[in-house]
Amino acid sequence: MSDRFYDVVLYGASGFVGKQTVQYFARHASPGQVRWAIAGRNHQKLAAVRDETGAAVDILVADSQDQSAIDQIVAQTRVLLTTAGPFALYATPLVDACVRYKTHYVDITGEIPWVKTLIDRYHAQAAADGTRIIPCCGFDSVPSDLGTYLVVRQMQQVWGVPCQQVNAYFQANGGLNGGTLASAFNLYDSQGTAQMNQPFLLNPPRSHPRAHLDSLASDNSKAERNRDPQAPSFDPDLNTWVAPFFMGPVNTRIVRRSSALYDEWQESYGADFTYQEYLKFDQPLAWLKATSITAGLALFAGALLQPQLRSLLQPFLPQPGSGPSEQTMNHGWFSCELLGKAADGRQMQGLIRDQGDPGNRATVKFVCESALGLALQNDQLPGGQTRGGILTPATGLGNVLAERLRQAGMTLEVTETSP
Repeated sequence: MSDRFYDVVLYGASGFVGKQTVQYFARHASPGQVRWAIAGRNHQKLAAVRDETGAAVDILVADSQDQSAIDQIVAQTRVLLTTAGPFALYATPLVDACVRYKTHYVDITGEIPWVKTLIDRYHAQAAADGTRIIPCCGFDSVPSDLGTYLVVRQMQQVWGVPCQQVNAYFQANGGLNGGTLASAFNLYDSQGTAQMNQPFLLNPPRSHPRAHLDSLASDNSKAERNRDPQAPSFDPDLNTWVAPFFMGPVNTRIVRRSSALYDEWQESYGADFTYQEYLKFDQPLAWLKATSITAGLALFAGALLQPQLRSLLQPFLPQPGSGPSEQTMNHGWFSCELLGKAADGRQMQGLIRDQGDPGNRATVKFVCESALGLALQNDQLPGGQTRGGILTPATGLGNVLAERLRQAGMTLEVTETSP
């Protein structure tokens, strides 16, 4: 791909999150180091974004449903970054072109059933060609996936033992943008939520526990240990109450795919590795907070399934192209604490934390640094230049992304802790 005219093209650049990726690249992508352009379906809107950010970059125009126009853009770049969702509606032609033209790809989707379709259609070809197609490079699912990877590898390097379990505990404050809600609505409308109940949805077929375990009882046991939590609970490791994390059904599937792929590559996390994640609540009244949040989210999810209730709610929710104020995004924050346990009881603790709204500021940092890592550090990526497929942040970017995020001001730490 050394003859490509651009290193990175930002598709969907006139959307709410897309504008923020343009701002990020304008501040952090050195003109002499990175050749980049912005793209989308409306030249006038793209020009307005370019003028607003002061970015002296080319504008490329293509509707996501115009495969020929998309092909022309993809053929010119080494990496395509897209923020245009719902991804199940608009991103498949982009991925299709990236696989055919051997162009690396990143996005910010959390639409796991759609990722499953990408695996079924494109993984084998992308793997054969060394093309890295990496969905879920936003707040879905970098903290979960990269954090788990760092904790597991530190445990293996320092103690020389496999990891048995990682739990992640989230706290966050921020706003919600209309694009995220549009993706959620499309997921419910497409009946994709039924697939979300499968804890190993994204695992390669031969790495599903049914293919490895000797008995149905063992298979059911592993599935049960990876089942999504449904109710608040007291966590003795943290000495406080936790609740199901609403992004857990997305993030856990990505982490389990990472573990399964590393099993295939003989770089296993652990023979019986399990992963779960939760919302963490501080005292006082942690039980009440956990119970209230769980009940509120269940009611909201139920409302999404009822067309009449949803139609009443939608006018009060952020619309596509809109989102939180600058003040809300700047004052937001997130914290992801990870606790890894070895079979002998020793524990390794991880922390990923940053200032800024997780669904916007952090997501933009995650996906932009992912694209820059693919463009600028291809020879340092995990697995070498030949690794490809429908990958995850941990399997496709690994330590390259971790170090880039640290350099961008994000906290990523792993420390030994007492059991």
